[in-house]
Amino acid sequence: MSRRYDRTDIAKVGGWSALVALAGAVGYIVSVPLQVLDVVGPLQDSIIAFASSLIIATPFLLAMLALHYVVPEEKRFWTHAAVLMAVIYATYNTLNYVVQLATVLPAGYTWTFEDQQGTIGPLSLLNQTPHSLFWDIDGLGYIFFNLATLLAVPALEKSGAQRWVRRFFLANGLITPLFATAYFYPTFSVPILMLGGVPWAITVPGCLLSLALFFHRTSQVRPHASENVQVAQGADSNLGGSSTRRDR
Repeated sequence: MSRRYDRTDIAKVGGWSALVALAGAVGYIVSVPLQVLDVVGPLQDSIIAFASSLIIATPFLLAMLALHYVVPEEKRFWTHAAVLMAVIYATYNTLNYVVQLATVLPAGYTWTFEDQQGTIGPLSLLNQTPHSLFWDIDGLGYIFFNLATLLAVPALEKSGAQRWVRRFFLANGLITPLFATAYFYPTFSVPILMLGGVPWAITVPGCLLSLALFFHRTSQVRPHASENVQVAQGADSNLGGSSTRRDR
């Protein structure tokens, strides 16, 4: 038994998911100058940063899943690979931000550029200070985020509504070395933060905004019968072993 979805339904879900993720990305970007300029205290800034970042994870995964079902079937190897990378990103970063918001911050644990060791106590291991356990988990998560956008590039057209999505996805993948340096360089400072943070503040919102616009345009096009997507239910409905196909 199967249920039929057309591309407009999937595009609407993808569009809203991309917009929610975009709102989270903007929230995190706002938190950076608040931290650097000491506009708010470390605890308040951490709440803004982690809550905003948590908003990105699951909506981004849903947006990539929607993209997988919107592109032509012959290109879905690349979007399938992108979804797998997005799953790793969402798992790592959701784990991290829930730990920070539910356990670490309520206990009063923070850090500053002047005191990067952060609050000392029983929960120090969980505190996301530079080069800590959860710092590395966070960095790895965003590397998989970048890999997700990079792997999706071959599935996107070089013209039309997908052109800007392709360009931003490619640019976001190419900044990975800068982003990895910002996370894993032996010392951490404001210049190191800016090395990865400034490109991220351009490419990630660009990825999400262009993706939302692409989905919006796709949702406005009335599908032909051949553009319906049939998703099987039951044991074979998972993405890894699905019988998903286009009706012909």
